[in-house]
Amino acid sequence: MNIAKSGYRVFSANSSVACTELAKKITERLGVELGKSVVFQESNRETRVDVKESVRGQTIFIIQTIPRDVNTAIMELLVMAYALKTSCAKNIIGVIPYFPYSKQCKMRKRGSIVSKLLASMLAKAGITHIITMDLHQKEIQGFFSFPVDNLRASPFLIQYIQEEIPDYRNAIIVAKSPSAAKRAQSYAERLRLGLAVIHGEAQCSESDMADGRHSPPCVRNTTGHTGLELPSGKQQAPFPGIELPIMMAKEKPPITVVGDVGGRIAIIVDDIIDDVGDFVAAAEILKERGAYKIYIMATHGLLSADAPRLIEESAIDEVVVTNTVPHEVQKLQCPKIKTVDVSMILAEAIRRIHNGESMAYLFRNITTDD
Repeated sequence: MNIAKSGYRVFSANSSVACTELAKKITERLGVELGKSVVFQESNRETRVDVKESVRGQTIFIIQTIPRDVNTAIMELLVMAYALKTSCAKNIIGVIPYFPYSKQCKMRKRGSIVSKLLASMLAKAGITHIITMDLHQKEIQGFFSFPVDNLRASPFLIQYIQEEIPDYRNAIIVAKSPSAAKRAQSYAERLRLGLAVIHGEAQCSESDMADGRHSPPCVRNTTGHTGLELPSGKQQAPFPGIELPIMMAKEKPPITVVGDVGGRIAIIVDDIIDDVGDFVAAAEILKERGAYKIYIMATHGLLSADAPRLIEESAIDEVVVTNTVPHEVQKLQCPKIKTVDVSMILAEAIRRIHNGESMAYLFRNITTDD
């Protein structure tokens, strides 16, 4: 394709070479060159972006994969978007396969909904549209004042199961907690497999911490002044202390696997695998219940801290993630980690948006529960 006449450019906002691999794969599929720009950190860690070609009147796609240094990646994206905006780009579309801070999408005591803040920052920087994949909560789309296309990685992971897992017909899809049951059910129905759910005290439910103000209601002290004096000299009845019913504390039952995994291949599915402690614990329980092979399937492989070592030493046989997040270093540390390429659907989304074509083709057979 002649990029001079294509009407759009594709840039990478990453300063790290490892993070530009996905951008290169996408541009190869589109048949265009990666836009000329320089993104770097100055000696005082400030982010600087230099765009090396004209973008006036063009539609610009910024591909930003999120490495371990999340905050630097966000600043790179914001600074590049603002640089393109001030260079008179027509539209600026962010391609952010893994949307950072997506777990901070609920109010927690006196915290904040950080994903809402990030959505506002992206809009202020000049981004007019976002392409992402498997948001942690689909409701995050409502935080944005512009369109969001939330693509799905499940077709690629399901294809991997069918083609790379021998005897997958003898498998069972497992949700590592009740909150993950809907996603697991979607995989089970599409693969015509059974479903199991792990439930019990070893799991830490995200909803247990959500919201909540633990400060007790104000109880008025009526020992001194027993009422309000009215102008007529009469007293109003004392204001009673507020006594609200106390919510009973949750007590989780002993850990249980709902469903028969004996003599089966157990496939645990989730959207993010970061701290692998829960997955390792789930794998041990499934082994105890008779599963002879255990696979983990997740869209975003953050694999922070000691995740590669813990996976290597665990009962997990294989961890399959997509390349929405760079994890080449972790793969060198743990050969159990496998990668599925999703550049095809991201490239097709870019092409359809640029040509004004419908995105419905990319959401075939996707339901609201997926």
